Amino acid sequence: MRGSTTTRVITTLCIAAAALSCTGCLDGAFLITPVSAKRDLVENELYRETYFAGDKIALIDVTGVLMNGPEIKLFGTGEHQVALLLEKLDKARRDKAVKAVILRINSPGGSVVASELMHDELMHFRKTTKKPVIALMMDVAASGGYYIACACDEIVAQPSTVTGSIGVIMQLFDVTGTMEMIGVGSDAITSGPRKDAGSPFRAMKPEEREIFQEIVNDMFSRFVHVVDEGRPELDEAKVRQLADGRVYTASQALEHGLIDRIASMRKTIKATKERIGADKIKLVTYRRPQAYRPNFYAAAPHRPAGDVNLINLDLPSLAQGSTPRFMYLWSPGR
Repeated sequence: MRGSTTTRVITTLCIAAAALSCTGCLDGAFLITPVSAKRDLVENELYRETYFAGDKIALIDVTGVLMNGPEIKLFGTGEHQVALLLEKLDKARRDKAVKAVILRINSPGGSVVASELMHDELMHFRKTTKKPVIALMMDVAASGGYYIACACDEIVAQPSTVTGSIGVIMQLFDVTGTMEMIGVGSDAITSGPRKDAGSPFRAMKPEEREIFQEIVNDMFSRFVHVVDEGRPELDEAKVRQLADGRVYTASQALEHGLIDRIASMRKTIKATKERIGADKIKLVTYRRPQAYRPNFYAAAPHRPAGDVNLINLDLPSLAQGSTPRFMYLWSPGR
Protein backbone atom coordinates (compact mmCIF):
# COMPACT_ATOMS: atom_id res chain seq x y z
CA MET A 1 0.00 0.00 0.00
CA ARG A 2 2.82 2.39 0.94
CA GLY A 3 4.62 1.63 -2.32
CA SER A 4 1.47 2.39 -4.29
CA THR A 5 1.08 5.76 -2.58
CA THR A 6 4.71 6.63 -3.23
CA THR A 7 4.27 5.74 -6.90
CA ARG A 8 1.26 8.03 -7.22
CA VAL A 9 3.14 10.93 -5.60
CA ILE A 10 6.13 10.46 -7.92
CA THR A 11 3.83 10.25 -10.95
CA THR A 12 2.04 13.47 -9.95
CA LEU A 13 5.34 15.29 -9.48
CA CYS A 14 6.56 14.09 -12.88
CA ILE A 15 3.40 15.33 -14.59
CA ALA A 16 3.72 18.72 -12.86
CA ALA A 17 7.37 18.97 -13.86
CA ALA A 18 6.51 18.10 -17.46
CA ALA A 19 3.79 20.74 -17.52
CA LEU A 20 6.15 23.37 -16.16
CA SER A 21 8.85 22.43 -18.67
CA CYS A 22 6.40 23.04 -21.49
CA THR A 23 5.92 26.67 -20.52
CA GLY A 24 9.08 27.55 -22.38
CA CYS A 25 7.22 26.73 -25.60
CA LEU A 26 4.33 29.02 -24.75
CA ASP A 27 3.93 32.78 -24.77
CA GLY A 28 2.84 32.80 -21.12
CA ALA A 29 3.93 31.04 -17.99
CA PHE A 30 2.48 29.57 -14.84
CA LEU A 31 2.81 31.67 -11.71
CA ILE A 32 2.33 29.93 -8.39
CA THR A 33 1.58 32.48 -5.69
CA PRO A 34 0.77 31.72 -2.05
CA VAL A 35 -2.66 33.10 -1.22
CA SER A 36 -3.56 34.29 2.26
CA ALA A 37 -6.71 32.85 3.74
CA LYS A 38 -7.43 36.22 5.37
CA ARG A 39 -10.14 38.31 3.71
CA ASP A 40 -9.52 41.56 5.58
CA LEU A 41 -9.22 44.62 3.40
CA VAL A 42 -5.68 45.68 2.60
CA GLU A 43 -4.46 49.10 1.59
CA ASN A 44 -3.35 49.51 -2.01
CA GLU A 45 -1.29 52.58 -2.90
CA LEU A 46 -2.44 53.99 -6.23
CA TYR A 47 -0.45 57.18 -6.42
CA ARG A 48 2.29 58.90 -4.42
CA GLU A 49 3.56 62.40 -5.12
CA THR A 50 6.83 61.91 -3.25
CA TYR A 51 8.45 59.12 -1.32
CA PHE A 52 8.06 61.05 1.93
CA ALA A 53 4.36 61.90 1.43
CA GLY A 54 2.56 61.16 4.68
CA ASP A 55 -0.98 62.43 4.26
CA LYS A 56 -3.40 60.10 2.50
CA ILE A 57 -6.58 60.49 0.48
CA ALA A 58 -8.67 57.31 0.37
CA LEU A 59 -10.47 56.47 -2.86
CA ILE A 60 -13.61 54.42 -2.22
CA ASP A 61 -15.73 53.07 -5.08
CA VAL A 62 -19.48 52.55 -5.11
CA THR A 63 -20.50 50.82 -8.33
CA GLY A 64 -23.39 48.96 -9.91
CA VAL A 65 -26.97 48.55 -8.75
CA LEU A 66 -27.17 49.19 -5.01
CA MET A 67 -28.73 46.31 -3.10
CA ASN A 68 -28.97 45.58 0.62
CA GLY A 69 -27.56 42.09 0.24
CA PRO A 70 -24.75 40.14 -1.40
CA GLU A 71 -24.29 40.46 -5.14
CA ILE A 72 -25.83 37.41 -6.79
CA LYS A 73 -23.50 35.80 -9.30
CA LEU A 74 -23.84 32.75 -11.52
CA PHE A 75 -21.56 30.57 -9.41
CA GLY A 76 -22.09 32.04 -5.96
CA THR A 77 -22.44 35.38 -4.25
CA GLY A 78 -20.31 38.48 -4.20
CA GLU A 79 -19.82 41.31 -1.73
CA HIS A 80 -22.58 42.82 0.37
CA GLN A 81 -22.37 46.38 -0.96
CA VAL A 82 -23.53 48.17 2.19
CA ALA A 83 -21.26 46.10 4.41
CA LEU A 84 -18.30 46.63 2.08
CA LEU A 85 -18.77 50.41 2.10
CA LEU A 86 -18.91 50.42 5.91
CA GLU A 87 -15.79 48.24 6.07
CA LYS A 88 -13.87 50.66 3.85
CA LEU A 89 -15.09 53.70 5.76
CA ASP A 90 -14.03 52.07 9.04
CA LYS A 91 -10.55 51.46 7.64
CA ALA A 92 -10.29 55.10 6.55
CA ARG A 93 -11.60 56.20 9.96
CA ARG A 94 -8.99 54.23 11.91
CA ASP A 95 -6.07 55.50 9.81
CA LYS A 96 -5.03 58.90 11.17
CA ALA A 97 -2.99 59.54 8.03
CA VAL A 98 -6.18 59.50 5.92
CA LYS A 99 -7.27 63.12 5.78
CA ALA A 100 -10.10 62.87 3.24
CA VAL A 101 -12.14 60.43 1.19
CA ILE A 102 -13.06 60.60 -2.48
CA LEU A 103 -16.23 58.56 -3.00
CA ARG A 104 -16.22 57.54 -6.66
CA ILE A 105 -19.80 56.74 -7.70
CA ASN A 106 -20.73 54.85 -10.84
CA SER A 107 -24.28 53.63 -10.20
CA PRO A 108 -27.79 54.04 -11.59
CA GLY A 109 -29.11 53.63 -8.03
CA GLY A 110 -30.82 50.67 -6.46
CA SER A 111 -33.06 49.72 -3.58
CA VAL A 112 -34.46 52.37 -1.27
CA VAL A 113 -33.03 50.73 1.84
CA ALA A 114 -29.53 50.21 0.41
CA SER A 115 -29.38 53.86 -0.65
CA GLU A 116 -30.54 55.02 2.77
CA LEU A 117 -28.07 52.82 4.64
CA MET A 118 -25.13 54.02 2.55
CA HIS A 119 -26.24 57.63 2.98
CA ASP A 120 -26.48 57.18 6.75
CA GLU A 121 -23.03 55.57 7.02
CA LEU A 122 -21.44 58.40 5.03
CA MET A 123 -23.12 60.99 7.26
CA HIS A 124 -21.94 59.11 10.36
CA PHE A 125 -18.38 58.96 9.01
CA ARG A 126 -18.30 62.71 8.37
CA LYS A 127 -19.79 63.51 11.75
CA THR A 128 -17.48 61.29 13.81
CA THR A 129 -14.21 61.84 11.92
CA LYS A 130 -14.56 65.40 10.59
CA LYS A 131 -12.79 64.11 7.48
CA PRO A 132 -14.25 65.58 4.27
CA VAL A 133 -15.90 63.25 1.78
CA ILE A 134 -15.98 64.32 -1.86
CA ALA A 135 -18.42 62.60 -4.22
CA LEU A 136 -16.93 62.10 -7.67
CA MET A 137 -19.48 60.96 -10.25
CA MET A 138 -18.40 58.85 -13.20
CA ASP A 139 -20.57 57.56 -16.09
CA VAL A 140 -23.82 57.49 -14.12
CA ALA A 141 -24.70 58.64 -10.62
CA ALA A 142 -28.46 58.67 -10.82
CA SER A 143 -31.33 58.15 -8.39
CA GLY A 144 -29.86 56.16 -5.47
CA GLY A 145 -26.40 57.04 -6.78
CA TYR A 146 -27.28 60.72 -6.43
CA TYR A 147 -28.98 60.03 -3.09
CA ILE A 148 -25.71 58.86 -1.50
CA ALA A 149 -23.79 61.71 -3.14
CA CYS A 150 -25.96 64.12 -1.13
CA ALA A 151 -24.30 62.79 2.02
CA CYS A 152 -20.94 64.21 0.94
CA ASP A 153 -19.32 67.58 1.58
CA GLU A 154 -19.04 68.29 -2.13
CA ILE A 155 -20.36 66.75 -5.35
CA VAL A 156 -18.15 66.71 -8.42
CA ALA A 157 -19.09 65.31 -11.83
CA GLN A 158 -17.12 64.32 -14.87
CA PRO A 159 -17.98 66.42 -17.96
CA SER A 160 -19.95 63.51 -19.45
CA THR A 161 -21.64 62.29 -16.25
CA VAL A 162 -25.38 61.60 -16.23
CA THR A 163 -27.03 62.27 -12.89
CA GLY A 164 -30.34 63.21 -11.27
CA SER A 165 -33.33 60.90 -11.74
CA ILE A 166 -34.63 61.96 -8.34
CA GLY A 167 -37.60 59.73 -7.68
CA VAL A 168 -38.98 56.33 -6.74
CA ILE A 169 -40.14 53.46 -8.90
CA MET A 170 -42.00 50.27 -8.01
CA GLN A 171 -41.98 47.96 -10.99
CA LEU A 172 -44.83 45.45 -11.16
CA PHE A 173 -45.80 42.88 -13.78
CA ASP A 174 -49.11 41.54 -15.03
CA VAL A 175 -48.83 38.12 -16.69
CA THR A 176 -52.54 37.30 -16.69
CA GLY A 177 -52.75 37.60 -20.48
CA THR A 178 -49.94 35.13 -20.99
CA MET A 179 -51.45 32.74 -18.46
CA GLU A 180 -54.78 32.80 -20.29
CA MET A 181 -53.02 32.01 -23.57
CA ILE A 182 -51.36 28.89 -22.13
CA GLY A 183 -54.35 27.83 -20.05
CA VAL A 184 -52.82 28.36 -16.62
CA GLY A 185 -54.71 29.84 -13.69
CA SER A 186 -53.72 31.11 -10.25
CA ASP A 187 -55.63 30.98 -6.97
CA ALA A 188 -54.18 32.51 -3.79
CA ILE A 189 -55.51 31.85 -0.30
CA THR A 190 -54.84 34.93 1.82
CA SER A 191 -55.49 36.12 5.36
CA GLY A 192 -56.73 39.49 4.10
CA PRO A 193 -57.94 41.16 0.90
CA ARG A 194 -54.67 43.08 0.41
CA LYS A 195 -52.24 40.25 1.18
CA ASP A 196 -51.59 39.48 -2.50
CA ALA A 197 -51.68 43.11 -3.68
CA GLY A 198 -49.14 43.55 -6.45
CA SER A 199 -49.33 39.93 -7.54
CA PRO A 200 -48.42 39.46 -11.23
CA PHE A 201 -51.08 36.73 -11.45
CA ARG A 202 -54.06 39.10 -11.35
CA ALA A 203 -54.88 42.64 -12.37
CA MET A 204 -54.30 45.30 -9.73
CA LYS A 205 -57.37 46.90 -8.20
CA PRO A 206 -57.66 50.72 -8.07
CA GLU A 207 -57.62 50.79 -4.27
CA GLU A 208 -54.42 48.67 -4.26
CA ARG A 209 -52.74 51.04 -6.69
CA GLU A 210 -53.64 53.88 -4.36
CA ILE A 211 -51.98 52.07 -1.43
CA PHE A 212 -48.75 51.57 -3.35
CA GLN A 213 -48.84 55.14 -4.64
CA GLU A 214 -48.99 56.43 -1.07
CA ILE A 215 -45.90 54.39 -0.18
CA VAL A 216 -44.04 55.66 -3.24
CA ASN A 217 -45.03 59.24 -2.42
CA ASP A 218 -43.76 58.84 1.15
CA MET A 219 -40.40 57.51 -0.04
CA PHE A 220 -40.22 60.27 -2.63
CA SER A 221 -40.69 62.87 0.10
CA ARG A 222 -37.77 61.28 1.95
CA PHE A 223 -35.62 61.59 -1.20
CA VAL A 224 -36.60 65.25 -1.61
CA HIS A 225 -35.70 65.90 2.03
CA VAL A 226 -32.27 64.30 1.60
CA VAL A 227 -31.51 66.44 -1.46
CA ASP A 228 -32.82 69.55 0.32
CA GLU A 229 -30.55 68.83 3.31
CA GLY A 230 -27.54 67.97 1.18
CA ARG A 231 -27.89 70.96 -1.17
CA PRO A 232 -28.47 73.96 1.13
CA GLU A 233 -28.72 76.36 -1.81
CA LEU A 234 -31.84 74.53 -3.00
CA ASP A 235 -35.19 74.73 -1.23
CA GLU A 236 -37.81 71.99 -1.19
CA ALA A 237 -39.92 73.63 -3.90
CA LYS A 238 -36.93 73.79 -6.26
CA VAL A 239 -35.98 70.18 -5.55
CA ARG A 240 -39.51 69.00 -6.30
CA GLN A 241 -39.45 70.98 -9.54
CA LEU A 242 -36.25 69.19 -10.58
CA ALA A 243 -37.39 65.80 -9.26
CA ASP A 244 -39.64 64.60 -12.07
CA GLY A 245 -37.49 61.53 -12.60
CA ARG A 246 -35.43 62.86 -15.48
CA VAL A 247 -31.65 62.65 -15.70
CA TYR A 248 -29.39 65.64 -16.24
CA THR A 249 -26.05 66.12 -17.93
CA ALA A 250 -23.21 67.45 -15.79
CA SER A 251 -23.61 70.97 -17.18
CA GLN A 252 -27.37 70.91 -16.57
CA ALA A 253 -26.87 69.57 -13.04
CA LEU A 254 -24.37 72.36 -12.33
CA GLU A 255 -26.76 74.98 -13.66
CA HIS A 256 -29.58 73.70 -11.43
CA GLY A 257 -27.37 73.42 -8.33
CA LEU A 258 -27.46 69.63 -8.09
CA ILE A 259 -23.64 69.46 -8.14
CA ASP A 260 -20.81 71.80 -7.13
CA ARG A 261 -18.23 71.41 -9.85
CA ILE A 262 -17.32 69.65 -13.08
CA ALA A 263 -13.80 68.27 -12.92
CA SER A 264 -11.62 65.34 -13.90
CA MET A 265 -10.22 62.75 -11.54
CA ARG A 266 -6.83 64.45 -11.34
CA LYS A 267 -8.32 67.90 -10.74
CA THR A 268 -10.52 66.45 -7.99
CA ILE A 269 -7.50 64.91 -6.29
CA LYS A 270 -5.66 68.24 -6.53
CA ALA A 271 -8.64 70.19 -5.13
CA THR A 272 -9.04 67.70 -2.28
CA LYS A 273 -5.35 68.01 -1.43
CA GLU A 274 -5.74 71.78 -1.24
CA ARG A 275 -8.89 71.37 0.85
CA ILE A 276 -7.06 69.42 3.55
CA GLY A 277 -3.98 71.66 3.35
CA ALA A 278 -1.62 68.84 2.41
CA ASP A 279 1.69 69.51 0.67
CA LYS A 280 2.17 66.04 -0.81
CA ILE A 281 -0.24 63.10 -0.64
CA LYS A 282 -0.63 59.40 -1.23
CA LEU A 283 -3.80 58.16 -2.92
CA VAL A 284 -4.85 54.80 -1.52
CA THR A 285 -7.73 52.40 -1.91
CA TYR A 286 -8.84 49.26 -0.11
CA ARG A 287 -9.17 45.82 -1.66
CA ARG A 288 -9.40 42.17 -0.85
CA PRO A 289 -6.12 40.20 -1.02
CA GLN A 290 -5.19 39.34 -4.63
CA ALA A 291 -7.56 41.98 -6.04
CA TYR A 292 -4.87 43.92 -7.88
CA ARG A 293 -5.46 47.62 -8.66
CA PRO A 294 -2.80 49.09 -10.99
CA ASN A 295 -3.95 52.74 -10.79
CA PHE A 296 -6.89 54.95 -9.87
CA TYR A 297 -8.80 54.46 -13.11
CA ALA A 298 -9.56 50.77 -13.19
CA ALA A 299 -9.05 47.35 -11.70
CA ALA A 300 -6.86 44.87 -13.52
CA PRO A 301 -8.77 43.38 -16.49
CA HIS A 302 -10.70 40.26 -15.64
CA ARG A 303 -13.90 38.57 -16.67
CA PRO A 304 -16.74 39.49 -14.31
CA ALA A 305 -18.05 36.52 -12.40
CA GLY A 306 -21.55 37.11 -13.72
CA ASP A 307 -20.59 37.02 -17.40
CA VAL A 308 -20.83 33.78 -19.33
CA ASN A 309 -19.58 33.54 -22.92
CA LEU A 310 -19.61 37.36 -23.14
CA ILE A 311 -23.36 37.42 -22.37
CA ASN A 312 -24.00 39.71 -19.43
CA LEU A 313 -26.60 38.02 -17.25
CA ASP A 314 -28.47 40.36 -14.92
CA LEU A 315 -28.52 37.75 -12.22
CA PRO A 316 -29.80 39.97 -9.39
CA SER A 317 -32.89 40.76 -11.45
CA LEU A 318 -33.39 37.13 -12.44
CA ALA A 319 -33.01 35.95 -8.87
CA GLN A 320 -35.48 38.47 -7.47
CA GLY A 321 -38.26 37.06 -9.61
CA SER A 322 -41.56 38.90 -9.44
CA THR A 323 -41.19 40.28 -5.92
CA PRO A 324 -42.25 43.96 -5.87
CA ARG A 325 -39.43 46.29 -4.85
CA PHE A 326 -39.25 50.01 -4.11
CA MET A 327 -36.27 51.45 -5.93
CA TYR A 328 -34.31 54.67 -6.19
CA LEU A 329 -33.21 53.54 -9.64
CA TRP A 330 -32.77 54.97 -13.11
CA SER A 331 -33.31 52.09 -15.50
CA PRO A 332 -35.28 53.03 -18.63
CA GLY A 333 -37.27 50.13 -20.06
CA ARG A 334 -36.89 48.04 -16.92
